[in-house]
Amino acid sequence: MRPRRYSVSALVTALAMAGIGVSAAAPVASGEVAGRTETVYSTSSPVTSVVASKVTLAVPLPPGSLPHPQACDTLSYLRWRAVDGPRSSADAERVLVAQPGVFEGAGAFDSVARNTVASAAESGRYIEFWALDRRSNCLEDHTGVAAALRTGSFDTAADYYFRGAEADGRRFSGYAEGAATAWLRDQGLAQTLRDEYDVLRIEFPDQAVRKRKVLCGGHSLGGFVTGYFAEWDFDADPATTDDAGYNQCSGYFALDTTIRAGLSLRGLQIPELPAPIAGSVEAVSLRLDTALPVLRLPAVINPETTNLLALAGLAARLSPGGVNDLVRRLPDNPNVTATLRTLLSQDAAMFVTGQPDVRDLNATNEAVLGAILDDNSQPLGFLQASVGFPVGGPIGPKSFPLPDSIALSPLVMGMFGDAPKVSPTVYHPDTLYRWADYDDTTELTAPYTSSTSEVTAIGELARSLCEPLLDFTEWYFPTRLSLDLQQTTAPSFAVHHIHLDGVDRNPILTFRSSGGIPVADSGSPQDEVIHLPGYNHIDVLTAAAHQNDGRPEVVSTRLAEFATGAFAGRPRTLPTG
Repeated sequence: MRPRRYSVSALVTALAMAGIGVSAAAPVASGEVAGRTETVYSTSSPVTSVVASKVTLAVPLPPGSLPHPQACDTLSYLRWRAVDGPRSSADAERVLVAQPGVFEGAGAFDSVARNTVASAAESGRYIEFWALDRRSNCLEDHTGVAAALRTGSFDTAADYYFRGAEADGRRFSGYAEGAATAWLRDQGLAQTLRDEYDVLRIEFPDQAVRKRKVLCGGHSLGGFVTGYFAEWDFDADPATTDDAGYNQCSGYFALDTTIRAGLSLRGLQIPELPAPIAGSVEAVSLRLDTALPVLRLPAVINPETTNLLALAGLAARLSPGGVNDLVRRLPDNPNVTATLRTLLSQDAAMFVTGQPDVRDLNATNEAVLGAILDDNSQPLGFLQASVGFPVGGPIGPKSFPLPDSIALSPLVMGMFGDAPKVSPTVYHPDTLYRWADYDDTTELTAPYTSSTSEVTAIGELARSLCEPLLDFTEWYFPTRLSLDLQQTTAPSFAVHHIHLDGVDRNPILTFRSSGGIPVADSGSPQDEVIHLPGYNHIDVLTAAAHQNDGRPEVVSTRLAEFATGAFAGRPRTLPTG
């Protein structure tokens, strides 16, 4: 049995993550499961051979749970299936079930899910992809975004979230805090794993079917959650293994993460704590969780700013060439101001003084989205995608929060990505910054970037941020989950975390991006690792189906092969469905 490790800090958790609109179509009921609804949503995706829907299941929280909204007594996931394939999941060859990363919702998987299902269907194999959503997302309010997709006007969303306007018969009540989020202190690892187990049991009541049909995995933090799932015993009786996590899956997949229990980054690992010490550590963490049930920072990462990412995607989706639609409407408050300065300041002086003011930059909606998330601008590695490059005006090196000499050095272990950082240098109405897409190779500027290091279409990123019925970004990430994941021997779940060889019992397919989070390997002999040059942490979810080298996208293609057993190089063939 391999050694067990965990990371030492909650900060590491945060850094490890990580016209056509929403359809008003009537719900598609299964007709078999009480309390189950399914609603199809429309999309501007060029992948038209896949249909996407939101599935909601009535699964109440346990008796004795703290007061919570009725909507939180449900579990939801996004489902993607081939248009020409079977309507029932029971008839699909396989189903990939994904756990999201930190501050991430089910909508983040929209591109990779569509491309994977479409890739399998091209060879006559019909699989599905499900992306799970955490219960905490029941507190989110997507009314403004959904209404704007229908009206085609960004003002619909801006007026709803920023100016108190009504949309679809309701008004935005603000971001939940205090007593409204207290119940999230119980939404830790045990409840998260139970929720996944309940989804699988409801949709596939026969354990033998689950074992044959389901592939379990995740992105970023979701890989570590899956590692625990593989080692979990849901009835706490090691003699009965039908309920063991590894017996719910026929294989695992890791999207820029590792399938293993406990968080781990290369160079930040220590042996797991002995039980007596683990008890004291857990007691301290539970007190912290009670005081701060939602993981939020004063700026950059909190409910308001994660919603702003969806709005940035919405502006770029509705009017790619429109100028500063989001920026001109942003509220003027300390959180937004500090966030903009942190993400977009060219140097420390600009961050401290606010001059030039980042709100004065003249940029298209696509360029604003690119500046926020592109690997040549976004400072934090777990928020980076390779979506192209700014054009239309002069650019210069960006040294905030760290100069490239430090940010790209081994000292920081890749936590700031692998691309040099640049920033616009002219803040004048006569200079309009635009965005060159990932495949616009004539506009990609050496030495900062090249066609081989750009993989995601800016339009694809914008669409994924706003179109799915479940969010790309997560407003309310439970602090308890981040704390639990670091404690492999925590007393509160010791009776369930007992199958410590669960990860090794099934084959694993791992994707590792060159500019992603530097996680440790799983250590499993069943693991096949695929390296992705040019990809960043978000690219494994959003990369375009057709790449600049003329080949199909690697992650979705290999996931489809993994699910169908079509790749002859697998060290162990998955059982056929």
